[in-house]
Amino acid sequence: MTTHTPTREIARAEDQDASGALLGVGRRARRTYSLDEIALVPAAATVDPEDVDLSWRVGALAFRLPFVAAAMDSVTDVRTAGIMAALGGLGVLNLEGLQTRYADPAEPLAAIAAAAPDEVIGLMQRLYRAPIQEELIAARVAAVRDAGAACCVSMTPAAAPRLAPVAEAAGADLILVQSTVVTEQHRSSRGRALSLRDLTARLRVPVMAGNCVGYDAAAGLLEAGVAALFVGVGPGAACTSRRVLGLGVPQATAICDVAAARDDHARRSGRYVPIVADGGIAVGGDVARAIACGADAVMLGSALARAEEAPGRGFHWGMATPHAALPRGTRIRVGATGTLRQILLGPAGVDDGSHNLAEALRTAMGMCGAATIREMHAAEIVIAPTLASEGKAAQFSQKVGQGR
Repeated sequence: MTTHTPTREIARAEDQDASGALLGVGRRARRTYSLDEIALVPAAATVDPEDVDLSWRVGALAFRLPFVAAAMDSVTDVRTAGIMAALGGLGVLNLEGLQTRYADPAEPLAAIAAAAPDEVIGLMQRLYRAPIQEELIAARVAAVRDAGAACCVSMTPAAAPRLAPVAEAAGADLILVQSTVVTEQHRSSRGRALSLRDLTARLRVPVMAGNCVGYDAAAGLLEAGVAALFVGVGPGAACTSRRVLGLGVPQATAICDVAAARDDHARRSGRYVPIVADGGIAVGGDVARAIACGADAVMLGSALARAEEAPGRGFHWGMATPHAALPRGTRIRVGATGTLRQILLGPAGVDDGSHNLAEALRTAMGMCGAATIREMHAAEIVIAPTLASEGKAAQFSQKVGQGR
């Protein structure tokens, strides 16, 4: 195990004295970092990758791999949730997606895949106007459980008061309340908003929440009793929130800030809450850096949409893409590069780091001297925005390896 002081704690101490960059007269801003701008430093004492434990847990549920399939119609359906469980991960089914609006979602999925680029948003808006059917929620939850998988379902805060009790009654094991931004304190002249504190107290199953990117927002959600925190606003491959809304914090900084809130909460309460980094994670190096910043697991969207079994049929789109008034996503072509097993466990069929994510993480953790996910939180991190391109001119010119 590494014995140096965690980089996150050093950064927080320095931030207390930093005034930030000057934007203009009387206005300063904090410098933040994406996962692409940092690198991990090999430790003085390393660990055999075969001895590295990648497991993590939410409440009483334990998972062998820290990989969560995103609650997107292009990524997770009943079949892929079952495969994820068999491989050691977790799949999240979107209860406001096509799976609960259509008895046979194959037809709308095929229509989305076949639509012309200038027609696809309008098509999705029409398809997603079909009502959510409670009997389909029960059927999908039962099907996931029949496949031998823990059933995790996702819903927005607005839909949670209606859908969460239905999902719980159907046998869901985990509930994720997820939106672009989720907070425990929300003001509205239209009436009382969802209270996550009340929801966590009312339901018997663990309630996870996201997404958030700041210390204070995370602290509020932790005090509300959530079982896990999802971090990331806008870094997803198919997400356009950062352009449409101008919101977001680069993932490395966002994870570190939320992890600081989690660690402070654990010291005060004795309750450790896992963090799931959600968005902007495509290759093994992204996974390792996210874990080092403080995440316990990563949610994968486009990385798993490339699987041969993915319901998106070579395409990927975000949860907010079909929004009726303000779409905050787009459909992107990702193709199919291999099976879910290849992507998560190998053997790799490509050379760009998008296959065998588990072995990549084990190797990185071993080189950083970390035998467990929580030990990896202490890995040394440096600012290195040119790390991926240093010495790789030939790869970039030939569009192979890191140059893809």
